[in-house]
Amino acid sequence: MNFDQVEVIGFDADDTLWVNETYFREAEEAFATLLSQYETPNKIDQELFKMEMKNLPLYGYGVKGFMLSMVEMALELSNDTVSNETIGAILNIGKEMIEKPVELLEGVEEVLKALSPKYKLIVATKGDLLDQERKLERSGLLQYFHHIEVLSEKKEDNYASLLNHLDIEPSRFLMIGNSLKSDILPLLNIGAKAVHVPFHTTWVHEQVSTNAKQEEKFLTLNSIKELLSHV
Repeated sequence: MNFDQVEVIGFDADDTLWVNETYFREAEEAFATLLSQYETPNKIDQELFKMEMKNLPLYGYGVKGFMLSMVEMALELSNDTVSNETIGAILNIGKEMIEKPVELLEGVEEVLKALSPKYKLIVATKGDLLDQERKLERSGLLQYFHHIEVLSEKKEDNYASLLNHLDIEPSRFLMIGNSLKSDILPLLNIGAKAVHVPFHTTWVHEQVSTNAKQEEKFLTLNSIKELLSHV
């Protein structure tokens, strides 16, 4: 796959630069344990996901919206009888997620250090603005990036608007990310290039199927370190 025209490389943040989804899975397990008197863990997990999807247009992505969905789900499952102590414990689950240390994925800083002298690097990620800014600050990676963009969604229009704002031709842009739905397919649809670096766990909302014709258009790597062999 030819990346000779690429001048700007974009990186997703969560589960591309650092660990994120693992903490959500741990939080879901803790939430199910808290509410085990009302339902089975599997049912709680299913209902929480439905609540998140219902609330997504209101709260957007990120830990804070997840916290509110957990509280609402607790009230619903308990028929509004859940204790103040349990609500407090749910809020603490969310606060602990926000306060987690930023754990960089293997090879990330090595790759950014190697690429930053040759390309403009940007971050294009979803999530809560304050939380993502906090994680970027804690990561120690800010020095490598020309621009940081926290998007409310990652669809074709969002990317096209971002590239237009930064005066980047789509054909000269390469996106690196772990989500086919958010980081790969929208970029291909606007004429940019993309590299998929899967994370070991993917949120159900981000899971999508691809066909052979689509898969011919992007590169899949086992590790972000392999990127240095291609650009």
